Amino acid sequence: MTGSTHPAGFSLVDEAWIPVLDAAGQRRDVSLLGVFEQAGEVRTLAGELPTQNFAILRLALAILHRTTGGPPGEAAWQALWRARTLPVGEIADYLGAFRDRFDLLHPEHPFYQVADLRAAKENTYGLERLIADVPNGIPFLTTRAGSGMDSIAPAEAARWLVHCQAYDPSGIKTGAVGDPLAKNGKGYPMGPSSVGSLGGVHLEGETLLETLLLNLVPVAPRWQVADERDLPVWEREPVTAAEEAGATRGPYGLLSLYTWQSRRIRLFGDAGGITGAMISNGDRFEWQDRHLLEPMSVWGRSGPRETKEKRSPIYLPRPHDHSRALWRGLQSLLPAPPPPGGEPPQRLSPMVVQWLARLTVTGVVAPDFRARTRATSVTYGTQQAVVDEVFSDALTMNVLLLVGDSALRAAAVDAAGDAEAAVAVLRRLADNLARAAGSRDTDSGEADRAAERAYALLDRAFRDWLARLGPDSDPVAERAAWQRLVRRHVTGLGRELVAAAGPQAWIGRTGTDRAGREVHYSSSQADAWFRVGLAKALPMAAEPPQQSQEKAA
Repeated sequence: MTGSTHPAGFSLVDEAWIPVLDAAGQRRDVSLLGVFEQAGEVRTLAGELPTQNFAILRLALAILHRTTGGPPGEAAWQALWRARTLPVGEIADYLGAFRDRFDLLHPEHPFYQVADLRAAKENTYGLERLIADVPNGIPFLTTRAGSGMDSIAPAEAARWLVHCQAYDPSGIKTGAVGDPLAKNGKGYPMGPSSVGSLGGVHLEGETLLETLLLNLVPVAPRWQVADERDLPVWEREPVTAAEEAGATRGPYGLLSLYTWQSRRIRLFGDAGGITGAMISNGDRFEWQDRHLLEPMSVWGRSGPRETKEKRSPIYLPRPHDHSRALWRGLQSLLPAPPPPGGEPPQRLSPMVVQWLARLTVTGVVAPDFRARTRATSVTYGTQQAVVDEVFSDALTMNVLLLVGDSALRAAAVDAAGDAEAAVAVLRRLADNLARAAGSRDTDSGEADRAAERAYALLDRAFRDWLARLGPDSDPVAERAAWQRLVRRHVTGLGRELVAAAGPQAWIGRTGTDRAGREVHYSSSQADAWFRVGLAKALPMAAEPPQQSQEKAA
């Protein structure tokens, strides 16, 4: 059954198209209404890619913001949180009122599409541009091949449609008839879809219901502000092939932001299968200084723009560093508050994190509550025209770590720095052993391999250590315990490197150090430097004098 007004439709309200994991860890699909009805029984969204989950979450949040009226202030949010309920009746009525706008195959206004979108030359369109896990032009790298790309179910097409509006790469698109910016049948690059620029962050609870509420930042002073022009796309007149005029398109608040139409899209096919998609340019988005509107991204100051525009601060979203685990960039996720009267901060934590920190300080959320902070972003390559990599990582942490002036937050950020410092010492050991063995190439790769092994060992250790921190933790004692753990792991790796260095390194050779001084490199000397360096990097790891005396006795 569908709620569509025409027999060949596919209602996103009623049809199961959103993958979730239930309490038993089983994957199943639910409808858009089912997301809210079953949110308390479901653990998490479970789409094909983490970016797909993030895009669908933002769609669900737009509906939840609309049906809760903001929510209008902190008291309204607190009522939802304490009851651990969603206004399912209101949501059902709302989705029912706009049911035809949520029809994927509606003949006049299909969901997130333009019904009559076409090119000057009636081209044949495949699915490879819609589906982000198909490397465009490199089909031998994908498990989708042959008949697997001829047709997909409407449910899967709906997921990739939402994903495309959020993360589609830049590059030349099909020029749509009616788009004044299209030339010679081509739409020229206007950048990736809006969400692709974000260093996306959202909070995960024990259930999808908690996740939705934790990311539902209310309309309130210092938080979300919107005006009466802020509407989701399905409450507005259907878009056309042309880009909407900048004077009217917004965004005016979260509703228009979360349902932003970065592309003009038309799916081809029917309820039996979707066989192709036309993708053209849509509404461009300028992210500069949107940090008071967009709640789900890390932000950083832009030096080049501040210099160019001769004003400061200017903030832009900062995609995550895909080469590092999230904990290694903890200072970016949880930046220290700026000193009073000082320079504006270089980094801003996501508004969803700031909001949960406020709830912790005011006692709305218990100090022993743990949330999982999930980071999601995309790396684009070759003029942002292809997706190179999708990044997703999460850290479970006590809410006290989110509070700006928390000693526990400072200890966690410093602990991540301790690990970086210790690994830097290990890298120097690997370099010095290579020199001792006669290598003239200071970039032999040994240091990189040693660092990779160290981070692999420390990764799980840090995540476990971080998850254990809580309101009863002593920040100083916990950081000292962490430094001792780092010293034990890194010392062991250093010992292995020295043992494997060989007889040539034991004999050593004379060379010049970074300061140009003549130095004799040998494995024993490198080991001595390593131990001194590690002691400096991890000063709290030294055994207390009393413990040392007991051992000696």
